[in-house]
Amino acid sequence: MAFIRRNIEELQINPVTMIGKEWFLLTSGTPEDFNTMTCSWGGIGVLWNAPVLTAYVRTTRHTFGYLEKNDRFTVSVFPEEYRKALAFCGGHSGRDCDKVKETGLTPAVLDGVPAFAEAKRVFVCEKVYAQMLSKEDFIRKELVNDFYAKDAMHKMYLGKITAVYEKQA
Repeated sequence: MAFIRRNIEELQINPVTMIGKEWFLLTSGTPEDFNTMTCSWGGIGVLWNAPVLTAYVRTTRHTFGYLEKNDRFTVSVFPEEYRKALAFCGGHSGRDCDKVKETGLTPAVLDGVPAFAEAKRVFVCEKVYAQMLSKEDFIRKELVNDFYAKDAMHKMYLGKITAVYEKQA
């Protein structure tokens, strides 16, 4: 099946369900050299008069270096039957294994950026802003203990959504 480009304003999605329950693969790099990771934190909205997607990546993740070096990234949302592949991509580092080989996912290139052929929806994003989260800026200090006592901080990436693709039915 092929992807078709959609107008983001016509999408019928629940971003809370899509991000928090379905998860997604965040992919950055070039078609020849990329890494992907599973995310279940983020947001979709409007900022600076443009549709944006927000993703959060810990500085220790292999994908972090790819995001720092590249101006664009994709967010691939999958049907439920790929949950095992997404769990693998979230639990293993691209430093230690070939996630594509291990999961059987098929790389695809949309607008010059790596994504996955099995996805039901892909957002192509251009980075417009990035900011490290800071322990000092938390209003609810218990969140620092809950999420950062043993793990690295996240960096927030705001990507302008430049295209949305869906699988053609």
